[in-house]
Amino acid sequence: MAKIVIPTPLRKFTDNNSSFISNASTVGEAIQDLAKAYDLLQNHLLDNNQELRSFLRIYVGDNDINVLEKSETLVSFNDVISIVPAIAGGSSL
Repeated sequence: MAKIVIPTPLRKFTDNNSSFISNASTVGEAIQDLAKAYDLLQNHLLDNNQELRSFLRIYVGDNDINVLEKSETLVSFNDVISIVPAIAGGSSL
């Protein structure tokens, strides 16, 4: 079982739940499980091809999945998956 930590901006789509438990064996499967559990969240995580959106950063523990096996990164019991959405904004001085 892997635990997915849901970032604050996305919690409005998960009934304010801060985490989700998945029995998936890969990061991609775990995110798919999360998206199926919360339909409104799916569009924020997955593109039209059901692939992870490119602007998301996803970590297993401290490791960015982009330097591992991407969505095929294996997860095991007690792994923590963190979703980090892109943040834009600021001001010009």
